[in-house]
Amino acid sequence: MSGRGEEARQGSGRRARGELESDVLATLWAAGGPLTARETQERLPGDLAYTTVMTILSRLHDKGVVLRHREGRGYAYEPARDEASHTAQRMHSLLEGGSDREAVLARFVSELSVQDENLLQQLLTGHGEPPAEGGRSARNR
Repeated sequence: MSGRGEEARQGSGRRARGELESDVLATLWAAGGPLTARETQERLPGDLAYTTVMTILSRLHDKGVVLRHREGRGYAYEPARDEASHTAQRMHSLLEGGSDREAVLARFVSELSVQDENLLQQLLTGHGEPPAEGGRSARNR
Protein backbone atom coordinates (compact mmCIF):
# COMPACT_ATOMS: atom_id res chain seq x y z
CA MET A 1 0.00 0.00 0.00
CA SER A 2 2.83 2.42 0.66
CA GLY A 3 4.47 4.30 -2.16
CA ARG A 4 1.79 3.71 -4.79
CA GLY A 5 0.64 6.83 -6.53
CA GLU A 6 3.02 9.13 -4.67
CA GLU A 7 3.72 11.11 -7.84
CA ALA A 8 0.03 11.53 -8.58
CA ARG A 9 -0.69 12.65 -5.04
CA GLN A 10 2.08 15.21 -4.69
CA GLY A 11 0.49 17.84 -6.89
CA SER A 12 -3.14 17.61 -5.85
CA GLY A 13 -3.05 15.71 -2.57
CA ARG A 14 -5.44 13.20 -4.13
CA ARG A 15 -4.86 9.52 -4.81
CA ALA A 16 -4.36 8.28 -8.37
CA ARG A 17 -7.38 6.75 -10.06
CA GLY A 18 -8.01 3.24 -8.73
CA GLU A 19 -5.47 3.54 -5.93
CA LEU A 20 -8.08 3.85 -3.20
CA GLU A 21 -9.91 0.75 -4.45
CA SER A 22 -6.58 -1.10 -4.42
CA ASP A 23 -5.83 0.10 -0.88
CA VAL A 24 -9.26 -1.00 0.35
CA LEU A 25 -8.86 -4.42 -1.28
CA ALA A 26 -5.37 -4.83 0.21
CA THR A 27 -6.80 -3.96 3.62
CA LEU A 28 -9.53 -6.60 3.25
CA TRP A 29 -7.04 -9.25 2.10
CA ALA A 30 -4.75 -8.48 5.05
CA ALA A 31 -7.64 -8.72 7.52
CA GLY A 32 -8.22 -12.42 6.92
CA GLY A 33 -11.95 -12.03 7.53
CA PRO A 34 -14.87 -9.68 6.91
CA LEU A 35 -14.59 -6.03 7.98
CA THR A 36 -17.22 -3.37 8.42
CA ALA A 37 -16.76 -0.03 6.68
CA ARG A 38 -15.67 1.52 10.01
CA GLU A 39 -13.10 -1.23 10.61
CA THR A 40 -11.82 -0.80 7.06
CA GLN A 41 -11.57 2.97 7.51
CA GLU A 42 -9.57 2.54 10.73
CA ARG A 43 -7.05 0.24 9.02
CA LEU A 44 -6.48 2.46 6.00
CA PRO A 45 -3.63 4.98 6.03
CA GLY A 46 -4.47 8.67 6.04
CA ASP A 47 -7.59 10.43 7.18
CA LEU A 48 -10.29 9.16 4.85
CA ALA A 49 -13.91 10.05 5.48
CA TYR A 50 -16.22 7.20 6.45
CA THR A 51 -18.50 8.09 3.53
CA THR A 52 -15.56 7.77 1.12
CA VAL A 53 -14.78 4.27 2.40
CA MET A 54 -18.48 3.35 2.15
CA THR A 55 -18.58 4.58 -1.45
CA ILE A 56 -15.50 2.56 -2.42
CA LEU A 57 -16.86 -0.59 -0.73
CA SER A 58 -20.20 -0.14 -2.51
CA ARG A 59 -18.46 0.28 -5.87
CA LEU A 60 -16.33 -2.81 -5.26
CA HIS A 61 -19.48 -4.75 -4.33
CA ASP A 62 -21.27 -3.55 -7.49
CA LYS A 63 -18.29 -4.77 -9.55
CA GLY A 64 -18.41 -8.17 -7.82
CA VAL A 65 -14.96 -7.71 -6.32
CA VAL A 66 -16.17 -7.88 -2.70
CA LEU A 67 -18.99 -9.76 -1.02
CA ARG A 68 -21.06 -8.31 1.79
CA HIS A 69 -23.33 -9.70 4.44
CA ARG A 70 -25.46 -8.11 7.12
CA GLU A 71 -23.75 -7.27 10.37
CA GLY A 72 -25.92 -5.34 12.75
CA ARG A 73 -27.40 -2.34 10.96
CA GLY A 74 -24.73 -2.36 8.27
CA TYR A 75 -22.60 -4.75 6.28
CA ALA A 76 -19.31 -6.56 6.63
CA TYR A 77 -17.21 -6.88 3.48
CA GLU A 78 -14.72 -9.46 2.28
CA PRO A 79 -12.93 -10.06 -1.02
CA ALA A 80 -14.75 -12.28 -3.50
CA ARG A 81 -11.41 -13.89 -4.50
CA ASP A 82 -7.98 -14.20 -2.97
CA GLU A 83 -5.34 -11.76 -4.16
CA ALA A 84 -3.68 -14.17 -6.59
CA SER A 85 -6.99 -15.06 -8.27
CA HIS A 86 -7.99 -11.40 -8.49
CA THR A 87 -4.68 -10.40 -10.07
CA ALA A 88 -4.75 -13.33 -12.51
CA GLN A 89 -8.28 -12.37 -13.59
CA ARG A 90 -7.15 -8.77 -14.19
CA MET A 91 -4.17 -9.99 -16.24
CA HIS A 92 -6.47 -12.22 -18.29
CA SER A 93 -8.88 -9.32 -18.93
CA LEU A 94 -6.03 -7.12 -20.13
CA LEU A 95 -4.80 -9.85 -22.44
CA GLU A 96 -8.30 -10.35 -23.86
CA GLY A 97 -8.60 -6.62 -24.52
CA GLY A 98 -5.43 -6.40 -26.61
CA SER A 99 -5.54 -6.57 -30.39
CA ASP A 100 -2.33 -8.64 -30.74
CA ARG A 101 -2.29 -11.38 -28.13
CA GLU A 102 1.00 -12.86 -29.37
CA ALA A 103 2.79 -9.50 -29.16
CA VAL A 104 1.47 -8.85 -25.66
CA LEU A 105 2.53 -12.27 -24.42
CA ALA A 106 5.94 -11.98 -26.10
CA ARG A 107 6.55 -8.57 -24.51
CA PHE A 108 5.37 -9.80 -21.12
CA VAL A 109 7.70 -12.80 -21.20
CA SER A 110 10.64 -10.76 -22.49
CA GLU A 111 10.36 -8.43 -19.51
CA LEU A 112 10.22 -11.14 -16.82
CA SER A 113 13.06 -11.49 -14.35
CA VAL A 114 15.11 -14.68 -14.62
CA GLN A 115 13.41 -15.97 -11.46
CA ASP A 116 9.92 -15.27 -12.80
CA GLU A 117 10.81 -16.78 -16.18
CA ASN A 118 12.00 -19.97 -14.45
CA LEU A 119 8.84 -20.08 -12.33
CA LEU A 120 6.64 -19.61 -15.39
CA GLN A 121 8.50 -22.41 -17.19
CA GLN A 122 7.96 -24.72 -14.19
CA LEU A 123 4.26 -23.88 -14.12
CA LEU A 124 3.87 -24.47 -17.87
CA THR A 125 5.54 -27.89 -17.67
CA GLY A 126 3.41 -28.89 -14.67
CA HIS A 127 6.23 -28.83 -12.12
CA GLY A 128 5.50 -26.67 -9.11
CA GLU A 129 1.89 -26.06 -10.13
CA PRO A 130 -0.09 -24.04 -7.56
CA PRO A 131 -3.46 -25.32 -6.32
CA ALA A 132 -6.03 -24.76 -9.06
CA GLU A 133 -9.35 -23.08 -8.44
CA GLY A 134 -12.32 -25.31 -9.23
CA GLY A 135 -10.19 -28.41 -9.73
CA ARG A 136 -8.73 -27.31 -13.09
CA SER A 137 -5.00 -27.31 -13.62
CA ALA A 138 -3.33 -24.21 -14.99
CA ARG A 139 -2.75 -26.02 -18.31
CA ASN A 140 -6.43 -26.93 -18.76
CA ARG A 141 -7.87 -23.43 -18.45
